Amino acid sequence: MSWDFLVPVCVGDLVKTGGINQYVVRDVVPAKQLPSHLTKFKAALRSQGPSCILEHFDTGYSVLQHFNSLELGLKEDTLELLIQVVNGLAVSLPSVLNSTSFSAAERKENLNAVKMSVFLLCKLTESLESLSYRQNIITAPGKGSKKGKGTKEGLLQWDSERESVLQALVQLLQLDIRSLWSLSLVEEEFISCVTCCCYKLLENPTISHVKNKPTRDNITHLLGVLISKYNHLLGASVKVIQMLQHFEQLSSVFAQAVSVWSTEYGVRAVIGEVIREIGQKSSEELAREGSGVKAFSSFLSELSGLVPALMIPNISVLITHLEGESHTMRVAVCEVLGEILVRVLCGDGLDESGRADRDRFFDILQEHLHDVHSHVRARVLQVFTRIVNSKALPLCRYSEVMELAVGRLMDKSINAVKSAIQLLAAFIAHNPYSCKLSSADLKKPLEKETAKLREMKEKLEGKAPVPVIKASELWAAMEPELLVAVRTTLEPTSEEEDEEDGDVEEEKPEDDDRATAVKIAQYLRVNKYRNAVKLCLKARDCFPESELFASLSAITPEHLMDTLGLIFKGSEDATEVSQNLPPTPQKEGDKEGEEGELKKQEMLVQYLKDTETFSLQVERAISVINNMLYWKTTSVVQEAVQFCVTVHEFSVANSIGGVRKMLPLVWSMDAAIKDAVVQAYKRLYLNPQGDTIRMKAQTLVDSLSELIVDASLGTIQCLEEIVQEFFGSDSNLQSTVIQVLWERFTGKRETSVIQKRAAVLLLGMAARAEREVVLSNLDTLCSVALGEKVTEDFLLARDTVITICSITDHVRQSKGAPFRLPQDHQLFTSLTRAVAEGVVMEDPYWQSFMEQAVRLIYFLAESPDQLCSRLLQRSARLLLDQIAEGSETNKDVCQIPDGSQDSSDQEEQVNCVCLAQLLSLCGCVAFWQVSHLERSVSAELRRRRGETEEREEKEKGSGSKAKAANESAMEEELGLIGASAEDTEAELIRKICETELLAEENLLSAFLPLLVKVCSSPGRYSHPQLNTAACLALSQYMMISPSVCEDNIRLMFTVLERSTLPVVRANTIVALGDLTVRFPNILEPWTQNLYARLSDEVPSVRQTAVTVLTQLVLKDVLKVKGHVSEVAVLLIDPEPHIASLALNFFNELATKDNAIYNLLPDIISRLSDPERGMSSEDFNTIMKQLFSYITKERQTESLVEKLCQRFRTAKTERQWCDVATSLSLLSMCERGFKRLQECWECYSDKLTEPGVYQPLLSITAKLRRWAKLQFKAQIDDFEKRLTAVHTRGLENVESPEMDENQKEGGSAEKTSTRTPLPTKGRQKSRRGQTKPSVSSHSDDSFATPRKSRKSKKPVITFSSDEEEDEEDAVMAECETPKVTTPISRTSRRARLRN
Repeated sequence: MSWDFLVPVCVGDLVKTGGINQYVVRDVVPAKQLPSHLTKFKAALRSQGPSCILEHFDTGYSVLQHFNSLELGLKEDTLELLIQVVNGLAVSLPSVLNSTSFSAAERKENLNAVKMSVFLLCKLTESLESLSYRQNIITAPGKGSKKGKGTKEGLLQWDSERESVLQALVQLLQLDIRSLWSLSLVEEEFISCVTCCCYKLLENPTISHVKNKPTRDNITHLLGVLISKYNHLLGASVKVIQMLQHFEQLSSVFAQAVSVWSTEYGVRAVIGEVIREIGQKSSEELAREGSGVKAFSSFLSELSGLVPALMIPNISVLITHLEGESHTMRVAVCEVLGEILVRVLCGDGLDESGRADRDRFFDILQEHLHDVHSHVRARVLQVFTRIVNSKALPLCRYSEVMELAVGRLMDKSINAVKSAIQLLAAFIAHNPYSCKLSSADLKKPLEKETAKLREMKEKLEGKAPVPVIKASELWAAMEPELLVAVRTTLEPTSEEEDEEDGDVEEEKPEDDDRATAVKIAQYLRVNKYRNAVKLCLKARDCFPESELFASLSAITPEHLMDTLGLIFKGSEDATEVSQNLPPTPQKEGDKEGEEGELKKQEMLVQYLKDTETFSLQVERAISVINNMLYWKTTSVVQEAVQFCVTVHEFSVANSIGGVRKMLPLVWSMDAAIKDAVVQAYKRLYLNPQGDTIRMKAQTLVDSLSELIVDASLGTIQCLEEIVQEFFGSDSNLQSTVIQVLWERFTGKRETSVIQKRAAVLLLGMAARAEREVVLSNLDTLCSVALGEKVTEDFLLARDTVITICSITDHVRQSKGAPFRLPQDHQLFTSLTRAVAEGVVMEDPYWQSFMEQAVRLIYFLAESPDQLCSRLLQRSARLLLDQIAEGSETNKDVCQIPDGSQDSSDQEEQVNCVCLAQLLSLCGCVAFWQVSHLERSVSAELRRRRGETEEREEKEKGSGSKAKAANESAMEEELGLIGASAEDTEAELIRKICETELLAEENLLSAFLPLLVKVCSSPGRYSHPQLNTAACLALSQYMMISPSVCEDNIRLMFTVLERSTLPVVRANTIVALGDLTVRFPNILEPWTQNLYARLSDEVPSVRQTAVTVLTQLVLKDVLKVKGHVSEVAVLLIDPEPHIASLALNFFNELATKDNAIYNLLPDIISRLSDPERGMSSEDFNTIMKQLFSYITKERQTESLVEKLCQRFRTAKTERQWCDVATSLSLLSMCERGFKRLQECWECYSDKLTEPGVYQPLLSITAKLRRWAKLQFKAQIDDFEKRLTAVHTRGLENVESPEMDENQKEGGSAEKTSTRTPLPTKGRQKSRRGQTKPSVSSHSDDSFATPRKSRKSKKPVITFSSDEEEDEEDAVMAECETPKVTTPISRTSRRARLRN
């Protein structure tokens, strides 16, 4: 074979004249002849094998040339032939490659066959892939349409053939075919031909789908072979980056591929190359659109999850992106660090380098918890959550990260807040400290162990010797001085010998050499060196054979020093020498043991401290998260609910508060929130753990009882919703739970009083689902809780009555015949006796029991009015008997005249508490009597009327055809009759209330004068409880009829104004609110007095007032009028709860159309009144909140005009400043700005004041941020005018607009700088708006007036500027309001005259 096949860059290059010995396609077969040539190709393949491609290459090439005009079947046949050729080469080449006799001709022939077959197969595959992609786009099904069958079959066939192509290429290239090339250098064009085919297949948008996983795997392995054997490493790295930039869906595909290349094929360098390419991307490039930053981020995140260990050597390249502008890349790098920390740098077996890297990575993550982008903060919190869940967070960082997570709860981003809650829940669930986290429980153990540690330290300090010096160190210090003494001793003068002889003679050696050596050492310690030397010399003579003195065979200074050193240092080997004292004898084992105990104690104390710190942080987080339970964001509420469940399961202190706080969410309109709360309570309380059903039931009862204890009435009502669902479901636990509850209530098992109360309340909840639970055991309830010992525990009696109420029709909302019990039933006998006996007792819980008992009587008894009448008689008689018998009286007594005695001077003393309880009973009976008539009696009348009509219709039966024709007319007539009947029934009820309830023969009437007397004489009847009870009872009496209300309304407002008891004032506000709903016309003149309580000095009264008025206003019972400014003042109330109630008022009011918009001018007028004396800061705070509700451009424009006109009527500089501040708080729009310019002359003369100039200047600064170029020029001109007038004064600045306005008005005079006085007439609105507002002042009173040609100066007047006569709480009959409005205005003429 004389030619070589060179893989062309372009397919068309093969038909051009090539170089020497280069293969060129000579014959391009026409499309019509291709089937016959393909048949020859098949025959040659069968006969010659894969080498036939050398002869039939032109046929395959012709298919590529005519590809677009050929049928699909022909293309598939060609593809199948080429696959067979490549597979044949993969089978035949191993024997050739392994052959020792491998000629150059055979090498060239096989090389050409490989290159030709691979070239054709790859190019045909690329063409088929492009065709498939185009058909997918063209035949993509629309909504409701279906693909054609033929196309679908063709595409499916290509999907299967694609895998065959890739498998064939993998099998061929896995062989060591590099030897076919000279010097084993495979040409780049051949590699590019295969890789281009692979990358072309990867461009398919569906390549990442699950169905294409085999294709992805084959491409990955094929590229892996090319990278590992054919030097495609750099090319693959660059191609990965390029394709990630253009195809975002390939991030997961390439992450899988790179991990396979680095692990299965051992090419770890590919990770470094790819990461280096990403790391070299500049921050500016990544910040641009279409830079592929999302794909890079996803790629890095997934790759770190697959091979985290291989990311560590290249992490320094990525960390540079943490300082870049792209938040997406910052997220990716943080996630990479998280994966490394979770899966590589974790555990205790890290070396020093690993620990350093771990600490550095944690520092980076903690820094980015404060990232400027909320998405980064949220994702870093999620990374920490995964780290905590994997238990990879070092213990030393728990407190630090916990503190950061608690801080993120205040984040502005909802996602960051949710992630912070999840992280805190993970901290609690995987905390290494304790299964119960309560700082209160940890306090005592910590104090105890700290005191123990202190004692151990003091004990060790007492035992410890003074600082010691080692014998070797001491010898080195004394050696120079000792050497001098030795030399002096060996060569003494005569005088020295005489002096020392006396001393030395006294020193004699001991009995043995060891004792002598110890004595020598002692001399050395006390610096008696000469004595030591002399004794040593004598010991040499006494113990010549001793090892200690053997070195003194020759007496020289050196030998003597060696002997003394041996004696001194040798004797100190076992012990250490004190500086001045001999060493204290102590055992080494005891000392080490004590030190070990001390270390253990220090570790215990540190553990307790860490646990307490962690618990305090959790408790702090709970207080924040509990407030999130009522956020408007559903997902945050769900996370908060889950967090409350987690902390409760770990017994964290105050966790029960969050569990109770989320309970009202069972009434949420959001189904997701309601379901989350129900599931949370089921998890906490209704899925008990236990080996038997009995144990599970007891656990369930215990947990529910704990929740009910000390719970408010509202909490119990919410809990009923969940418990009722449990008892209504089919559960094996139901009967056992009810049995356990009855056992606890009856006392069969030892239980506390609190558990009894909880049990009876739970029985009442069960009775809502099944009435027989309580109805069949009424006798038991009466005997246990309402028997002879009822006066000992009124709380148990009250809860029992609440439980019995659950079987009544009012609670169950039954529509059938009313279920009632006879008057002589044991239940009512027990109740009346308990209530009557309690009247003459001073039990603080009797009041709540009495209210529930009277309610039950009216709900369940036949003729409850008769029963309650006898109850009142019995109670009054018992009280009179107590007076007559002269029973024990309280210190606080009051005197009532006894009308039965002849002398008016004779008076009896009565216990004030008992009298207060009797009056409370009277008021309660009066209230429920009215309720009984309007609800029960009225409903029963309607039911009976309905039954009668139904019965009459049945008796009439089917009539004639004429009657059938008139059926519609008859129905209309019956409808009118029904409506008339309902009116008659309602009139009957009203008549009974007005005439019969307080008739002389009715016992209720006997107590009304007493109530009036007590309320009207607070000085004489000063007992707080009596005063409170009388006022509340009188308000309940006033609910009976309009006449009673009118007679006593003035007295009630007198009490409201003058009572010194906050509780009386608060109760009176609530009562007057109810009366306003019942008799609105009577209460309407007193509206101002109700609003006056908003400024009460006691917070509880203000809170009650704003709550009541909010309900009345939002339900349209009470008109807002001009008093809403008093509610606005509460926005800055020092009590946060009151401020939040006021904020809620305006939030709800803002939902009404234009309500706040209509009220704003009046609010500004009243709050900026100098007589109010409000500070500018408070004014700004209130206005900022109120203007936040103005969102419509039209409203803004109108308010700008109204506020500008208010400059003219403002009397003081402070009012000018307030109006200017209000203008600056508006969300100014372009139309509003133009209106501001038009009203220039309203405020131009006030601009010299900084308080006016600065707010108006801030408006221009806000507008300039978003203004377009043309509008920005107008803003600049306006700002220049403002500044000019402010600095030089209006007189020195010419105003073109002012001159123009003067010309239009026909006036030659200059505009006066003084504010004109208002005139009598009220100008009409420029825009012609006459629609009345919610405010008492009409909207057009604030509209801009038209210029009048008759008058030189425009005159503006405002109704809200008129002075009002203040009406205090009226105390005299003549002062009682008789008109329909409490606000009276002086005429404008009279005001001007004054």
